[in-house]
Amino acid sequence: MTIGIDTNILCYALDPAYPEHKALSNLLLNLSPENRIALNPTVLHETYHVLVSCMEWFPQEATNKLSLILKHPYIEFYSQTKKTSQIALKIANQHNLGGRDSLIIANFLTNKTPTIYTHDTELLKLKKISWKTCQLTFKDPLNQ
Repeated sequence: MTIGIDTNILCYALDPAYPEHKALSNLLLNLSPENRIALNPTVLHETYHVLVSCMEWFPQEATNKLSLILKHPYIEFYSQTKKTSQIALKIANQHNLGGRDSLIIANFLTNKTPTIYTHDTELLKLKKISWKTCQLTFKDPLNQ
């Protein structure tokens, strides 16, 4: 099964400065053909921004780490299209979400990802979002 990863979860998994890191440090280490995660451009670039601007990583350090993640055989990377953006706009309006959250959600929905790990309380309140025949459930891996 492939699980989508929100920006906050990827940041926690990568940076030991977060208190949540200990609980999520094995997330990237325990990947296998049966246990995959998925990212998309929005998550990748938000993670870069948070690590460099907020967590004060050196830009090259963040670039190197994220480049390695993109090469990992058990990490899916979903591209974004005009269709993804159109769905994201509709989801943002329908659920009163911000543009980046709706873009992340639309990307995972169009790639038929059943679950996204997030620590975002606004998304967790929604529990799930459906689009046509696809459904995305929000789960907090810190509360399992």
